[in-house]
Parts: sequence; C-alpha cells; structure tokens
Amino acid sequence: MVDDSGSGRTRRDVLTAGAGVGVAAALAGCTGGFAAGDGDGDGGDGDSYTVSMVPTGDVTLDGVPESVTNYFPGYADMAVALGHGDSINSVGVRSRYYTGVYEELDGVSIDKDSLTELYQSGIDTEVFYELAGDLHLIDPNWLRNNFGGVEQADIDELAENVAPFFGNTIFRRTDSWHDYRYYTLYEAFEKVAEVYQETERFQSFQSLHDDLLASVQADLPPARERPNGLLCFAAGDEPELFYPARLSDKGTSKKQFHDLGISDALAGSGVEGLSTNDRGQIDYEAMLEVDPDSILIRGHETKTEQEFRNTVLSFMQDHDTASQLTAVQEGRVFRGGPIYEGPIQNLFLTERFATAYFPDVYSGELFDRDEVASIITGDN
Repeated sequence: MVDDSGSGRTRRDVLTAGAGVGVAAALAGCTGGFAAGDGDGDGGDGDSYTVSMVPTGDVTLDGVPESVTNYFPGYADMAVALGHGDSINSVGVRSRYYTGVYEELDGVSIDKDSLTELYQSGIDTEVFYELAGDLHLIDPNWLRNNFGGVEQADIDELAENVAPFFGNTIFRRTDSWHDYRYYTLYEAFEKVAEVYQETERFQSFQSLHDDLLASVQADLPPARERPNGLLCFAAGDEPELFYPARLSDKGTSKKQFHDLGISDALAGSGVEGLSTNDRGQIDYEAMLEVDPDSILIRGHETKTEQEFRNTVLSFMQDHDTASQLTAVQEGRVFRGGPIYEGPIQNLFLTERFATAYFPDVYSGELFDRDEVASIITGDN
C-alpha cells in the first residue's frame, strides 16, 4: 500500500496497530497507565492475532514478524531465546549487546555486526524508514524522553507509515516519565513470545530458569550472611568517578542480585539512582562513607573476570582512597553485568554472581548449556 501523504514511503501491511500509538502514549501518563488494554494475545480473524502491552496497547499481527526494529539488547536476547534472532535488524548501541554467552550454546548465534545502530549521536528517524521493519519492538516513550528531536508526531508517523510500536522500558525503574506499568523480565519475555507465536518455547525456557533459581536459592546462606553491593557505572581502567545505580531498583538489569539476596549498600544514603533526570556522580570519598561489602561496576562486560581484576581492581588496590574500601581489600569488586539483559544472559549472570559472591557454596556450571541450546534451536 502506498502512503497517500505524498512521501512515497511504503507502509508495512504485515502488521496493523489496533490502537494508535499517539492515543496510547497520551493515556500512558494516567495513573496505572493501562492504555488500550493489557490482555494476552487473543487471536483474531484468520491467521491474525493480537498482542498487547502497556503503554503501546493492542497490536494486531497478520503473521509472525520477519524483520523487527529493536533498541534494547535485552529484547534482542529474548528474540534469540525464542529462535528468532535472525528477525532483529537493529539495536540502540551495538557495543552494549553482549553476545559472548551465545558461544557457549551450540547452534546459537547472531550476526551482531549486521545490526544497524539506532543511536548515532542521537536518533534520526529516517533510519526507521530505511530498516522498514515489520514491528518496532521499542517503548515509544523511551524515544520521546531520551533523544532530542524524536517527537510524538515522529512516532505517530512511523507507526502509520512503517510499523506499530510494541514494548515497555523495563531495565530500570528510576525514570520519572515512566508512570505506567512495568514488567518483570519474564512477563516481558512472555509478551515477546506472543509476538513470535512461541509460547511453548517460552514455557520451556521459563521452566529451566525456575529450576535453576530453585536450586540456587535452596543453598543460599542466611540473609544476615549475604553481602550488600554498591552498583555503579564507570568506563575506563582507572575510574575515579562513578554514576551510582540503585540495587534496590526492580528493573530487570538487577534481577540476578535480587534473586541472590544481595542488598543495596546505598539504602538510606540519600543517593539516587542513575536515570534520564539524574546524572549525579560519586567518588571514592563518597564510597568510603558507605563502605560497601562489594562494588559492582558496569561498563566492562567485554573483559574477562581476570582482565577486570588486572586492570580496574588493580588500580583501586593501588589508589590512596579506594584501597581503604572493604570491598577492595577483600577483592569483592566485580563487573556489574549488562545494563540491558535478556533471559539467556540472565542465566549466565545468575551463575556468575552466585559463584562470585558465594564461592564456598557454588562452583562450576549451574545449568545445562545443552538444554538451553536445544530449547532455542528447537531440538528439545
């Protein structure tokens, strides 16, 4: 179908929005934010089916999307987990999509270099037309509130002329503009499974995750013996300033810490978490006032554990102030994990931090790589 606006752009007719994104976004600011419904996929006429998620509302699909424009790597990881990694055509920032864990899963991979980066010193909406995806797996409010130049009119035009939006910003819960429903990792994963019509595969993955969690949590030390953690972001091998994040935040990027009972060292400190509105920093003097049991530093996921210890931890051990921190003295300074994580990554992160925090209890591989791979590839 040719767009009758005269722009000459082709409208994707694989998908049609059951509720306009503009209406959904306007309603999203209301208390509870249940714009345009929040039911499960309920089928439809013929081969069509409807999926729904706050704040984007109902989206009717005439078939499983083959090309999906995506921003958050966590959602890309969900697509891979469901056997549809080849549908993802983009991510926001390619370097923040950590795919190294796929190398441990036979037959599982994604060509990360082929993914278009949506963020290039800002967002140019023309790239969405060039990608011509069947679906935008993106919370439109993320685009409106983070990048200058992406207006509601731009989002409405993309929804009308290219494809609808579907998604929710779930990796953190500290943004003031996100005043509508959040989803847990597996609640969002289930929604994406409905998009790809892979409910059974999702259920298999969820069952494996639940078994891992039950096994790990059965052997956790008592709460009083579990350390707290200070989560922050700092790139570079010799960090002096850190952007704090709140471990108590229920965003999906903290799931493994909550599952392991690691408490927030910043609780009661008055320090806020990193968000769109808060870009405050702390230094070693501020850290020393809190003196956390452990420090989790994000921005180093391309390093191995040993490479991190040889650079960042080594620098801190030689630093006049940082060396006074209990976490540094005891060697409990870890890579903090990805900012955006999906279900595959979460399995590996749960294992990583269980063995890092409680080495006397957990060691080696805590879940079956072959079982995960077979679910993803459909060989189970």
